[in-house]
Formats: sequence, structure tokens, C-alpha cells
Amino acid sequence: MALLVYVDDIVLTSNDPRLCIDFKLYLDKCFHIKDLGSLKYFLGIEVARNAQGLFLCQWKYALEIIDECGLPGSKPVDSPIEMNHKLALASSKPLSNLTQYGRLMGRLIYLTITRLELSYVIHILGQFM
Repeated sequence: MALLVYVDDIVLTSNDPRLCIDFKLYLDKCFHIKDLGSLKYFLGIEVARNAQGLFLCQWKYALEIIDECGLPGSKPVDSPIEMNHKLALASSKPLSNLTQYGRLMGRLIYLTITRLELSYVIHILGQFM
């Protein structure tokens, strides 16, 4: 059995469904929990099930990042940067709010949970922290 606790949310899974039921009954007896059923969304990750197993997606989370950056009309691309791309010195002035860049980088790093192909470009962007 695996138990993931984040603040007041719990994700519980096991190969033995009876073990999960018994543990939920125990938790309910101790803490009066509310069972929300099968996991659908947790910490920005959407969970879908089919015959082959689980599918994890952060589509909604990615759209929130795009919207927060003020780029809601952006078009998707296969790769946001070419491999071994040489970055040139920017002619614009530095960002006034470095905290905002740090927050964006943290959100992008979290996005790599389901989008590994973004790891390279996020690593490049992280060098400018």
C-alpha cells in the first residue's frame, strides 16, 4: 500500500483493494475522513484510467502557466528550442520582478513530471536564475 499525504489531501493505492477499504475505515474512525472516490486530479496532475493502466496529464496546469505569462493565444510546437542552440545577449532591459521568473521556473520544472521533452529547454532557462 502507498499513502501520499499533502496538507489535508490523501491519495491511497494498493494492489489489494480490501487493504485500501480497511485502511480508509480505520482513518474514518480516527479522523472522520471524506472519501472522494477514484483519483481524478491531484496537485495539478489529471489522472485517467483505461484497460492499459493510468494516464497522467498536466494539460490544465500547462494552460494556467501560459495564461499567467500573458500568452493565451500561443500555438503548440514540437520543441520550444533547438538542441545546442546558442543564446545571444538580449538587448532588452533585465526583468524587474525576479520573483516572477523564479515562480515560472518552478512551475515549468513541475511540468516536466509528465512532459519530459521540456527538460532540456527548462534546464537552459534555469541557467538564468
